[in-house]
Parts: sequence; C-alpha cells; structure tokens
Amino acid sequence: MSHSHKTALVTGASRGIGRAIAERLALDGFTVIVNYQGSKAKAEEVVASIEAKNGRAVAIQADIADANDVTALFNAAVALNGRLDVVVHNAGAISTAPIALDSLVEMDRMLHVNLRGAFLVLAQAAQHVASGGSIIALSSSVIAKSFPGYGPYIASKAGVEGLVRVLANELRGKNITVNAVAPGPVGTDLFYEGKSDELVDTLAHQSPLERIGTPEEIAGVVAMLAGPDGRWVNAQIVRTNGGFA
Repeated sequence: MSHSHKTALVTGASRGIGRAIAERLALDGFTVIVNYQGSKAKAEEVVASIEAKNGRAVAIQADIADANDVTALFNAAVALNGRLDVVVHNAGAISTAPIALDSLVEMDRMLHVNLRGAFLVLAQAAQHVASGGSIIALSSSVIAKSFPGYGPYIASKAGVEGLVRVLANELRGKNITVNAVAPGPVGTDLFYEGKSDELVDTLAHQSPLERIGTPEEIAGVVAMLAGPDGRWVNAQIVRTNGGFA
C-alpha cells in the first residue's frame, strides 16, 4: 500500500516496539517522525535505517510528559508535510512496585510518564490529525494478568485505555479512528533486561503459541489500524499477545 505524502508521528521510536512501528510505517510510505527523549544516536540510527530503504524520516526530541515539549513536537510534525495523518503513542516507562505506602513515588512516576504523557499526546493528536487519520496508543496485556508488583504500571495503562475510548467519542464526526494496541511479552532489549532464561521461558509458555512475540508483529497490527483496512476498527483495545491474556 502507499501512503505517499502522509505523515506519521511515533513517540518513543528510538528502539524496541517503537522502532519497529516507525520502520513499518515508513515502509508503507509514510514520512515518519521518530520521536525520542534522550537517545539521539539511537533515533538517528532509526532514521538512517529508514532512509537506507528509500523511506523518509526525521528524528525530533521531546519529553512526552512535558506539555511544552509535546506542543513543539506536534508543531514540528505538522510543519514537515503540512499535515499529520497518524499518531502512534508508544513512549512510556515500566517498573514494578507493590501497592504499599512506600511505593507512592513510583506510583506518581508511572502516572506522570504513562498517563499524563498519553493525555498530552492524545490531546495534541485530537487537534492536529487530519480527517481520515488514525490515533493509536500502546497499552499492555499485563492489565489482564494482574501480576503482583505491577499495580502502578497497570493503573497507568488502564488509564490510557480509558482515554482512548473517550477520545474516540469526542472525535465523533471527524472521521478519525482512536484505538489502543496492548502487546503481551515482546522480545525487546527492555523485555529481556534483568530476566532469567527460566522467567522468559515461563512467560513464553503462558501463551498457547508458546513463544515471545516480536516487535514486528506489534508493528503489523499498528500498521493495519493506521491503514485503509483498519477504518472500521474504532474505540477498541486490540490485545496483541498470542493468547497470553
């Protein structure tokens, strides 16, 4: 398919799932804004990878939890081609902490980065995405598992899913779809960090397919939602997890 002259913004696109999404959308013909917070070199690697395949991309720094940064990011994104067609909000943070009083700092951090960040990005997307466009946020299938220690993270991502459904209704009549993709365990550097082989194997076998997903599989679902085949999918949480949950 071709999306020539259309623009997609992917937050947190310097590595992992975000990188795979950026590369897939570029392959589909979008000019891609590769957003990053601190990894400029990695973001530039993504841009170089896209350009090596004759795609178009530019790296733009922004902290997605900072209102001024997000405003500047969207202004730059729109200025690139004069329009913005797809926004994929992938940036976020993950940590574990029990539901206990001494975890309040971690709870505040998860809400600040994941929920405030999503609110800011979705609010800007609602103002700038063109008719016929798509807004896609990344959630997590761990919501359905309720693993101990994931309370703050799950609370933040459950909030993101709520924002997605509300925004879909707030954009009634504007021909813009709003959805979330909720991956299960995906084989990224961040996923493998600090996990034993035994834990990875245990998580893999929680899916009936008995394996860990790939960033490219998540990117494929995002690409579908961003393209013409996804126009009748709206206000949905797409659990992309091989049956994990």
